[in-house]
Amino acid sequence: MTCLRHLLSGIGVVTLIGAAWAQVPETMDSAAIPSYRVVRPGLATGGKPSAEALERLKVQGFKTVVDLRTEAEGTTTEKETVEAQGLRYLSVPISPASFGAADVEAVAKVLKDKDAAPVLLHCSSANRVGAVWMVMQVQEGRSLEEAEAAGKEIGLSSEAMVEASRRVAASLPR
Repeated sequence: MTCLRHLLSGIGVVTLIGAAWAQVPETMDSAAIPSYRVVRPGLATGGKPSAEALERLKVQGFKTVVDLRTEAEGTTTEKETVEAQGLRYLSVPISPASFGAADVEAVAKVLKDKDAAPVLLHCSSANRVGAVWMVMQVQEGRSLEEAEAAGKEIGLSSEAMVEASRRVAASLPR
């Protein structure tokens, strides 16, 4: 393995792969971004970032922010702060009543875009993030129980969002 790493390093592959994700923090102070976690390379999730955290997203290596909060929750200010750094901002407002497959598809489209990564996917508390993640896990072939556990692991917590997630997952083509 060491020989392979040395060989790949010599041609720049390891350096390139490492550089792509090295700037995204593995952990974050909960005051900066509550429930923050790196779910996979190029994707971090969490609750609402503090004003200071928002201002540092580019420095921390992020390229895109996907906000699942509604406009009434203050998305305009966040959008301005994120875009002022030259980052991409996407609003996909979700509530238990409005959550649907189109919302999941909008988020999935960004997550599949290699040029968008690293992405910060957030809402107020990570509850809606967990709901979207749960449905995405079902789309990837996991059982409803496994997907729900994965959603809860990253923040799905309210019974209303659990029920909404189950409804959306049940509406997916089989």
